[in-house]
Amino acid sequence: MIKIKLYTVFLFFTTLCVFSQSNWDLPQCIDYALKHNTLIRQSELNNQINKNNTLQSKAAILPNLNAGLAHTYNFGRTIDRYTNTFANTQVLSQNYYISSNVVLWSGLSQYNNIKANELNYLSGVESAKQNQNDLSLNVATAYINVIYCDEFLKIAKNQFEITNLQLDRTTKLADAGTLAKSAVFDVKAQLATEEVNVVNADNNYQIAMLTLRQLMNLDSLNNFNVVKPDIDIQAQDLLSSSVQNIYETALKNQPSIKSAEYNLQRAERNLLAAKGRISPTISLNGSIGTGYSGLAKDVVGYQTTPVSLGTFSGTPIIVDQQTPILKDKTFSDQFVDNVNKSVGLTLSVPLFNGLQTSTSIKNAKLGALSAKFSQDIAEQNLYKTIAQAYANARAALNKFVASKSSVDASEQSFAYAQQKFNVGAISAFDFNTAKTRLVNAQSSLLQSKYDYLFKLKVLDFYQGKPLSF
Repeated sequence: MIKIKLYTVFLFFTTLCVFSQSNWDLPQCIDYALKHNTLIRQSELNNQINKNNTLQSKAAILPNLNAGLAHTYNFGRTIDRYTNTFANTQVLSQNYYISSNVVLWSGLSQYNNIKANELNYLSGVESAKQNQNDLSLNVATAYINVIYCDEFLKIAKNQFEITNLQLDRTTKLADAGTLAKSAVFDVKAQLATEEVNVVNADNNYQIAMLTLRQLMNLDSLNNFNVVKPDIDIQAQDLLSSSVQNIYETALKNQPSIKSAEYNLQRAERNLLAAKGRISPTISLNGSIGTGYSGLAKDVVGYQTTPVSLGTFSGTPIIVDQQTPILKDKTFSDQFVDNVNKSVGLTLSVPLFNGLQTSTSIKNAKLGALSAKFSQDIAEQNLYKTIAQAYANARAALNKFVASKSSVDASEQSFAYAQQKFNVGAISAFDFNTAKTRLVNAQSSLLQSKYDYLFKLKVLDFYQGKPLSF
């Protein structure tokens, strides 16, 4: 008992330490989301139902076994089943039986039904994995968006600080008579605009964090932050594999494709099971039973009584008449004596059942064709998704390279504009224009960077690589 309490305390503090950590990386976020997502847990329950159905279909081929009893009172004229005599009074009868039946042949319908249920279970397992994959990608998207919004917030704050310093410098220059007073008002207006940008960027960051927490179903942890990975953009990461190579790899490991394949096989088995119902059914059945009747009697002796038949030539003719002496037959004796057994074969040939079998075969054929279409659609959608992600990643990479050059040029232009503004060589409008151009270039660079990163992770994911940095 003491060991159990100590283990409970240890588990509590271990859990407390885990949930008190402030920085979470992407694998930790995904793992937590998978363990606490309601849809994932519901899919696990559905898989358990499918597993139970598979077990039930296997058990259905075993012989059934039924037992029963009947306790009956008959009133009026009736024939007792055990004494085969008429009775006009109340008669008590009891019947006990055990029966069994097993299907020996049904056109392999039962066998194909078992296989169909097994494939349905396997398809459900793969569908559950696909749900996990979809959730993992959604968490990765939200995670990267948090990092993007965080960096964008830092850019907004940095620009606000630069403008704030510039306001102080401009005020001093205006007081010294180097710049006009209007320059101070222009910088103050720019500062107010950038303060709004900081507020908007912070709101976007908070919304991104909320989205991630909601995907993770995380409500109890207040001090929650994500780890900002050290990301190095490499073009060769994208160019190392072609779209076709990634697609061929994804066909082998993507649960959605496997689920579609299992669904097609299940539909084919359902078709075979439907065709099997055309075949005659052969069953073996047997039963054993016994019973009790209130009319059953045992002869325990005879009573002799002289009976006169008349006279012959004046001599009386007297014979002895024997009347049986009866007593009720005991329950135990009847239980043994009334045992009846039966065994037999039953052949059932389906001749006409309102076109049910024919209709089920037609529907099963259509179901198999529909499953084949679903498989083709799944493969086509997979190829389209990979091709689109590949094209988007390439475009994001090109945009990143161009934006990087733009940022370098904009930084030099802004530094030069800042120097000229400090000496009154340019107006506040020209200074803000150079500053805005730099902010836009930084924003474009940041957006293309994380857009490329996400698309790259999607391509890695379809190749079976884990979602991590």
